[in-house]
Amino acid sequence: MTMHKYVKGLRFEDIILKENDHYIVINKPPYISTLEDRNDPIDILKLAKEYHEDAQVCHRLDKETSGVLVIAKHQEAYRHFAILLEKRQVKKVYHAVVNGIHEFGNLEADQPIYSTNSKSRVDFRQGKPSLTLVSTLESFKKHTLVKCFPVSGRLHQIRVHLAFHEANIGCDPIYGGDYIYLSDLKRNFHLGKHKDEEKPLIERVALHAHSIAFHNFGEDESEVVEVEAPYPKDFAVLVKQLRKYL
Repeated sequence: MTMHKYVKGLRFEDIILKENDHYIVINKPPYISTLEDRNDPIDILKLAKEYHEDAQVCHRLDKETSGVLVIAKHQEAYRHFAILLEKRQVKKVYHAVVNGIHEFGNLEADQPIYSTNSKSRVDFRQGKPSLTLVSTLESFKKHTLVKCFPVSGRLHQIRVHLAFHEANIGCDPIYGGDYIYLSDLKRNFHLGKHKDEEKPLIERVALHAHSIAFHNFGEDESEVVEVEAPYPKDFAVLVKQLRKYL
């Protein structure tokens, strides 16, 4: 299996955003699994354990999703973070590029979500209570950059809630999101001679875990660990192109 360019030669030290005695916070690249995946030779947990023997991943990001991810350096810190998650005291903010123009002013998407092993849907009979707060950050020609704060933590929650509100995330065909092409934005676009079929501006779900905030462990518990993860190259290029062709 050929490794994706984002993963090839990846050094764990290069993706660390913040580290203290209890936690390592990283900027996870896209195209790498958080936990062990039999289809992949490498994953975040494996890299973390090579860096710090007792490392445990505190939460998960989908393989395609980039962004901020917290890793505990010991069992007590892991347990502390798990309790914070249970009490909904971890603030995670995601950025997404969605299809269409939307003016969300702190929309409360509270549709119940029902999940199977690999997919979720809004289900008013069987679904579990779910809440995502959604706000518009920037509007473009045919797309919108939104920020999402998932209060609950259901599988694919942001993708499902945005799709329900007809703001499907770009390049997310599983939940109805159309691919984003330069030819859709740029007038008189011509694909150069002898080039392959046009590729989308981003080739994965346009979702990035932008920031996280939580209370530190132990004697440092009053301290809030707050970290922002810069956009990876593909997400940054997408936003730059959307701004360019308004």
